[in-house]
Amino acid sequence: MLGWFSSRVFTGAAQRRLCAGGVPILTYHKIGEPAAGTRDPFLYVRPGRFDEHLATLKRCGYRSASLAANLAAGGNPEHKLVITFDDGCRNVLEHGLQPLSRHQFHAIQFLVAGLLGGNNEWDIAKGDVPEALMDAAQIRDWLAAGHEIGSHSATHRNLRHLPRAEAREEIFASKKSLEDRFGLEIRHFCYPYGSWNGTVRDLVREAGYHTACTMRFGVMVAATPAFELPRILPLSTSELLAKIRHRLARKMFGA
Repeated sequence: MLGWFSSRVFTGAAQRRLCAGGVPILTYHKIGEPAAGTRDPFLYVRPGRFDEHLATLKRCGYRSASLAANLAAGGNPEHKLVITFDDGCRNVLEHGLQPLSRHQFHAIQFLVAGLLGGNNEWDIAKGDVPEALMDAAQIRDWLAAGHEIGSHSATHRNLRHLPRAEAREEIFASKKSLEDRFGLEIRHFCYPYGSWNGTVRDLVREAGYHTACTMRFGVMVAATPAFELPRILPLSTSELLAKIRHRLARKMFGA
C-alpha cells in the first residue's frame, strides 16, 4: 500500500498513474485525538491533520463525487474522488463538518443502523474504548449539510462468518431501518471489517443496494464490480509503517 499523505501527496509518479486511471475512494473512521487505551490509534485522524488532507486534495485539483455517479468511465480526467467514513462516529460530525464545508468536499457516512445514538459495541466487546455514535438528530444535521449516508449493517457483525439467514437480516434490516427513519433511499453498503464473500455480496445486491465498499486497496476503474469497490486508507508512509509495527506488536506481545 502506498503512503498517500506524505510530502508528495498525490503528486508522486505512482500516485499520479493510479489516480489517472480511476477514482480513489478514501476511507476514514474517526476524527479526533486517539483515545487513551484504544486498540487501533490509526483509525483516528487528528482534526488538524484531516483539514490538511482536504486542503492538499483541493490544491491538487481533486473534487468530491458520489458513489452513485458513473465515476470510472474513461479514467479520471476530472480528478474526482469519494470520501467515506465507516461506523457513524459522533466525532466525525463534531470535527468534520467545518473542514469539509471550507474545502468544498462532501462525504458519505456508513451507519451501523441498529446502534444509532449508542456506542461502538463491536469494538468494546474486544476490549477497545467506547466511542459515541451519531444519533438520529445528528445524522439529520449531517444530511442537512449536504452529505450522504449508507449502511454498515445492523450491528457490525462479520458477515462472512454468519449463517446466510443472519447475514441477510443484517443487510436487509439495516437498509429498511435507515430508509424508514430518514425517508430516503439507502443505495450504498460497506462491509463491516471489509469482510465479504460471494454469498454476502449477492445478498447486498439482492437487498437493492447499488454499490458496496471493501477494504481492498486500489481505485475504481471501469471494470470494477459495483459490489467490490476498493478504497484507500489515507496514511502517510511513516504512518503506514507505524501501523504495521503496531499490529505486529499486538500479535506478538499483546501490546
